[in-house]
Parts: sequence; C-alpha cells; structure tokens
Amino acid sequence: MKFYIASSFANKEVVRLCARRLIVNGFTQTYDWTKNERPTAIEQLSQIGQKEVREVMAADFFIMLLPAGKGSHVELGIALASGKRVYMYSTDEDIYHSETTATFYHLPEVKKLVGAFDCFWERLIFHEETNEGGAF
Repeated sequence: MKFYIASSFANKEVVRLCARRLIVNGFTQTYDWTKNERPTAIEQLSQIGQKEVREVMAADFFIMLLPAGKGSHVELGIALASGKRVYMYSTDEDIYHSETTATFYHLPEVKKLVGAFDCFWERLIFHEETNEGGAF
C-alpha cells in the first residue's frame, strides 16, 4: 500500500521518521517532498505542485501531521475529494478548539489522533494492515 505524508517544512524530520516506520512495515511512500529545497521561483512552485497532486492521487492513504502548512491543506482537500483514507495526527488538543481548527479536520472520513506519537503509528499501521473500517 502506498502513502503520502503532508506537513510543514518545520516538521520534515518527523515526516522522515514516520515514512521510515511505514516503509519498514512494508508500505511505499509515493513522494518524499522533504528532499526538496524551498522553491525560489514560480516555475518551481508549479512543477512541485503538479508533482504533489499526482503523488497524493497515487497514494492509497494520506497522512497529515499537524501543524501543517498551506500546501498540506490543499493536499488534504485533494485526498478527501479523491476518496483516500485520511489520517491526522496532532500532539495537542488544538485540533478540537474552534479558534485553531479547520472545518475539514472534522469530516467523518478523517481519522484523528491526539497524543503520543508512537500510539498514532501503531494504530495507523494496524488499521491499514487489517483494513479495519471502524473506529481509529
């Protein structure tokens, strides 16, 4: 199964750690955007954007690590619109406060976990390996 991880550049080390954990468990990353440098030209943004749309679409499931940037929220929209399984992780409860959350975080198809990082990955891997459609 293929996955795509969205987050902010500030989280790129956590994204890399998460990807390694999934890869060790037999999953395939569609695109490692953490290898990119910050674009400095509009043409670069266009090329990266096209690549990221393709790679989100190629994934079987989508992961969003909060806090996330503008591009991550666009990628979340692509994943939701294309019917991908969506997982969201936050270290804090801000995801549940109206001042700091987003509408689309609370759609029924978004499986959320707040708390311990290891718990999130264990549950995600179990959920994907067993194709459990129920509660996350």
